[in-house]
Amino acid sequence: MKKYEVGDIVTGKVTGIENYGIFVFIDDGDGITGLIHISEISNSYVRNINDYAELDEVIKARVIEYDESKNHLKLSVKNLRYRDKYSHKIVETSSGFSNLGIALNDWIEDKYDELFEK
Repeated sequence: MKKYEVGDIVTGKVTGIENYGIFVFIDDGDGITGLIHISEISNSYVRNINDYAELDEVIKARVIEYDESKNHLKLSVKNLRYRDKYSHKIVETSSGFSNLGIALNDWIEDKYDELFEK
């Protein structure tokens, strides 16, 4: 069984999301589970935990405590780039860039007026 140290970075799969935290399974062969408590998600107010993780997403977390008798980690993602930058797919909408195109001429005109009125 691997010994985890405080400060280690582990990779795991999100298995559950509750109001109080994110459950993570560390696939190291030892059945290690972890919890990222809501207070360890961000330095700012966390309104909705679902904004920070999705089920089955693979994330990285820092070990802040290890209970070897329970095979359980207390984890933190504060100050850590815990998501793969490509973990979220960009979804194309039916409107595409058309909304930008509608407003573009007005923005150009406003900026032109702002620049040359002075």
